[in-house]
Amino acid sequence: MNALPFPAVGARARGFTILELMVAVAIVGILAAVALPSYTDYLRRGRLPEAFTFLSNYQVRMEQHYQDFRAYGSGSTCAPDSAGNSKIVAAPTGVKYFTFSCSLTDGGQGYLLTATGTTALGSAHVYTLTHANVKATTRFKGEDMTGKACWLVRGGEC
Repeated sequence: MNALPFPAVGARARGFTILELMVAVAIVGILAAVALPSYTDYLRRGRLPEAFTFLSNYQVRMEQHYQDFRAYGSGSTCAPDSAGNSKIVAAPTGVKYFTFSCSLTDGGQGYLLTATGTTALGSAHVYTLTHANVKATTRFKGEDMTGKACWLVRGGEC
């Protein structure tokens, strides 16, 4: 019996060579370099419906206010309640990735709702919605956008 801690001469050693380990590490590195940006984009796209949902909800509330009062608001306050506070731009519960604002246009006969991405989203996004149901993306993945009459989700085209 061989008492030495290494195999006898002529016996084949078991295990991996350093070259095999380097190849495996390189393959894992390449896969990670491809997968990580895709995963990050997947997470970003999963957070965008929060903006679309709340903008659409706000639009419905603004239209209900218009039906009741024949104006979207008074002064600079969108859809004011009896105390003069905006019922629209109050921070909704459960919102983590966007902040919302409302501005009146045409002397209270129009509005512009805006959803602005927070730092938790990872990159700046700004979506808008008007009283004429015009949707626009003014900032997407940190870049300013012009002429985008839709809410961008994936690429730069509507």
